[in-house]
Amino acid sequence: MSACVATRLTPQGRGAVAVILVEGESGVDYVSRHFVPASGRPLTSFSLNRIIFGRWEQADGNGEEIVVCRTGEKSSEVNCHGGVAAARAIMSALVADGAVEQSKEDWGANCGGDSIEAEAWLALMEARTERAAAILLDQYRGALRQEVEAALNELNHGDTNAVSVRLAMLLRRADVGRHLTTPWRIAFAGPPNVGKSSLMNCLLGYQRSIVFDEPGTTRDLLSAPTAFDGWSVELTDTAGLRDSTDAIEVEGVSRATSFLGEADLTVLVFDVTDDTGVERDPLLRQHPDALLVMNKCDLVDARATDAPFFATSALTGAGITELIQQIVRRLVQCELGTGDAVPFTLRQVQAIDEARNAIDDRRLDSAIESMNRLLAAS
Repeated sequence: MSACVATRLTPQGRGAVAVILVEGESGVDYVSRHFVPASGRPLTSFSLNRIIFGRWEQADGNGEEIVVCRTGEKSSEVNCHGGVAAARAIMSALVADGAVEQSKEDWGANCGGDSIEAEAWLALMEARTERAAAILLDQYRGALRQEVEAALNELNHGDTNAVSVRLAMLLRRADVGRHLTTPWRIAFAGPPNVGKSSLMNCLLGYQRSIVFDEPGTTRDLLSAPTAFDGWSVELTDTAGLRDSTDAIEVEGVSRATSFLGEADLTVLVFDVTDDTGVERDPLLRQHPDALLVMNKCDLVDARATDAPFFATSALTGAGITELIQQIVRRLVQCELGTGDAVPFTLRQVQAIDEARNAIDDRRLDSAIESMNRLLAAS
């Protein structure tokens, strides 16, 4: 290792806190050049794992308040504001002094252990909810590795049927695994003025989209992150789907239509008081897999709303809990328990898929090779 290696462990972009790990023979010295503890004592006078508040001083006299923790005799964690500028300024100062900047991917690969463990550690840094972090922590502790090792053992004993069942189960969980670090994208679509924006705001708990009673208010894609039942999702409000001569609205409808083809789930929203079906029927044909919602049920008897439509009221909150439950059911297609194995990277899924296909083709040596590659040391 170089005299000082600096790694930003937290994801790039805005966040509450950014964490930079500084390691190496001179790692603590590099941090001490800029960090001034509020107590006035030198950094090395504090015991290990002690959280120390102070200020990071730049050469130009600027700086900011940060927290530092010496995690070892040769390592420290620098915790600063999660904005891009703050972390970049600290990293630039370390590099200017001679530190080597390292990506968190390279850091994970150099930490030892097997590839799954390294991938799980990196994925944990990207986890947005406690539920996702718990599942990834199970993988870090060996859940996926143990499942693959069990499959290898069965294969070595000639039980190809059991192996196929085990690998198929892992592949069914792959979509959930992919979304442990990437939110599901949910599009709210429908005719103008049916309450899509109000419904999305209600689900978020704050006003992200502008709400106005004139059709065509939403002209662009408006997105916001949240979590449903511990699963990370991104809600997107789209322009009302209708024919228009307004150039801006036409572009908004075009973007909405394009996004609907990319979203993990489309929620089609209609006005329960509109019983003409003129705008509804074409959209139902175009989006047969959409989750269907009749909004504004506060204006009529909600019991009159027939399945498969879900009755909601963005105004009163009626039906919102049921809608969230249905969204989760549509997105999360498998039940998971504590300690279950879940593949969560493309590399893992490809290796498992290759092994399953090789077993189907009776190429057992290739299946063993694919699974061993999945378990290879990082």
